Amino acid sequence: MKKLIVFLTLSLVGMGCQNAHQEVRTSDYLDYSNSPSKSTGGTTMIDVSTALGTFKVWTKRVGNNPQLKVLLLHGGPGSTSEYFEAADSYFPQAEIEYYYYDQLGSGRSDHPEDERLWEVDRFVEEVEQVRIGLGLDASNFVVLGHSWGGILAIEYALKYQQHLKGMIISNMVSSIPEYVVYANEVLGPQLPAEVLAKIRNYEAQEEYTHPEYLGLIEEFYYPKHVLRRNPAEWPNPVVRAFGNMNYGLYLKMQGPSEFGVVGDAVLKDWDRTADLKNIKVPALTIGAQYDTMDPQAMKKMSTLLPQGQYLYCPEGSHMSMYDDQETYFNGIIAFLKQL
Repeated sequence: MKKLIVFLTLSLVGMGCQNAHQEVRTSDYLDYSNSPSKSTGGTTMIDVSTALGTFKVWTKRVGNNPQLKVLLLHGGPGSTSEYFEAADSYFPQAEIEYYYYDQLGSGRSDHPEDERLWEVDRFVEEVEQVRIGLGLDASNFVVLGHSWGGILAIEYALKYQQHLKGMIISNMVSSIPEYVVYANEVLGPQLPAEVLAKIRNYEAQEEYTHPEYLGLIEEFYYPKHVLRRNPAEWPNPVVRAFGNMNYGLYLKMQGPSEFGVVGDAVLKDWDRTADLKNIKVPALTIGAQYDTMDPQAMKKMSTLLPQGQYLYCPEGSHMSMYDDQETYFNGIIAFLKQL
């Protein structure tokens, strides 16, 4: 009798293990058997050709959905895809396939030092080469661009929208001059008067990299408009992304901080508002109440895009994926499921 009980017990355990194994193998979302990056856990280094040579950029795939593949375009320029890691808590359960991607000069990608590479058009060509390298097309390809990544998404769509299924512009307006006006005339005066006076003094002297100038912005501006928490309590993915920032690239294209675009930064005159009407694919714009950029401007963008929708994050700032997380990710997922 004891032998029979042991036999039955082992049989049931074996069946349980077999069923569990079979469940994993037959899950479409978790099936990587046909992926060329199976052996690397989804990581693929992609060659990017430029006028100054060929470089490698880092990508990492999560999930498997032939009909919905989202490429994450991080901000900065010069930050990393690390701060998108909050998506791991939302996208897998919605069975969305998505790709982390560190742009050239950022994170785990190559870091060439030639500043001639830091031009918007070259980054657009980089995204197109990444798309080809990952095998994405109009039947499944969606870009999610946050901050500078939103600029990159707009520019990519204006040239290559025939390859897109949809696009998301997160926490980015379509005009840098409007962003600067909002920072100077709306958000700046909300700072303590003595703090704003010091900031303006440094800007008048063009001392944009002075430690006190940067320190004042990080202490008084960032916790209100970049991520609404004490910086000492910022989520680890954000801390890592900021810590791994390529500051030379950021300074060249954006300027010294998120407090507008100052100096002779590459992006200072960028404005595509008049061209939004030419983007025909379904598009979602995301704005937040406490963002560094005007949420009403981001709402207006959705009306200028022929197939535009708007997602408003009432508790969010520039990093709404953290300080208004449920609104942010649930809104994105709802949009993606409509495509």
